[in-house]
Amino acid sequence: MKIEIAKDVLLNGIQKVQNVISARATLPILSNILVEAQQGKLKLTATDLDIGINCAIPVDIQEPGTITIPAKRFSDIIKELPDDSVSINTKKNNLIIIETKSCQFKIMGLPYEDFPKLPEFKEGGVIKLEQAILKEMLCLTSFTVSLNETRYVLNGILFKINQTNLTLVATDGKRLAVIERKSKQNTEKDLQIIVPLKTIQELNRNLQEEGELSMLLSNNQVLFDLGSVVIISRLIEGEFPDYQQVIPPAAENKINVGREQFLLAIRRAALLSTPDYQAVKLEVFKNKLVVSKSTPDIGESREEVTIEYQGKEIAIGFNPNYLIDVLKNLKEEKIEFELTDTQKPGVIRIDGYVYIVLPMRLS
Repeated sequence: MKIEIAKDVLLNGIQKVQNVISARATLPILSNILVEAQQGKLKLTATDLDIGINCAIPVDIQEPGTITIPAKRFSDIIKELPDDSVSINTKKNNLIIIETKSCQFKIMGLPYEDFPKLPEFKEGGVIKLEQAILKEMLCLTSFTVSLNETRYVLNGILFKINQTNLTLVATDGKRLAVIERKSKQNTEKDLQIIVPLKTIQELNRNLQEEGELSMLLSNNQVLFDLGSVVIISRLIEGEFPDYQQVIPPAAENKINVGREQFLLAIRRAALLSTPDYQAVKLEVFKNKLVVSKSTPDIGESREEVTIEYQGKEIAIGFNPNYLIDVLKNLKEEKIEFELTDTQKPGVIRIDGYVYIVLPMRLS
């Protein structure tokens, strides 16, 4: 293989695929990127056997060929090269020569034959989505995915797919996020899959604000084709809990509050949180919300926020991070926050999106 490529183009391609590589790879080949130079494109592929990602970038090919290169070393070398055109040349015994006009590296690769093949997908049952819409949906749900591996079905996002809608659901047992959007698909029956968090993070990293993506399903695998980037992942097997049972009916009296003002007040109160004293106190009065925090041996804070509200007075505690996560990802200037009782969850509903968060006991 012999190729010529711009440094920034190559580095961008490496960075798109290398995040899936595990620092504790069980096989040496899994620490490498598969590099294929064919038909005017350089295809880079990485995998940890659960998730695989490849991207194609334009390249000047003088000799086609395939090799695997240690990902971290490859990335580090390209990052530190001068901003020139980069030449990559492979020799016998998997020797790789990387050079610019003034600089040369020689490193050892591994034979491409040892690199695991990614699953193949048959055409058919393609689900088409706007990249910007899926990005918004992931931003509003991914922070609620459980990191507790004992309940493995909660370690991903539920995708519910039918002829007209795509619904995403995530929960960690203390909060729940559900979002529904219109989509264009070609499925004969309703589908439900659970996509792991690592795959969600890679999707989020690569989704653009424009263009479409295609989603294909195979036996316990999903493929997301974003155009220049393709992500293939195993799915989480198991039954996702019936989330609809925990969505309460809309409250009669809603707290109408400026999102940014509410977010900043919670952030300031959270400055006095400790692992033992997490809860921030919300006291709701007619047209006034008091956000306060008192932590023994640390200090206390109190802040008033103007709201529109005509219901009963309530004092309730929440984990501040659970409110910050949702408020910083929403775009609306004003939101409606539903509180009905000190023991009942808080609810935010906005245009096909529902976020439910359980209260904490105030110490």
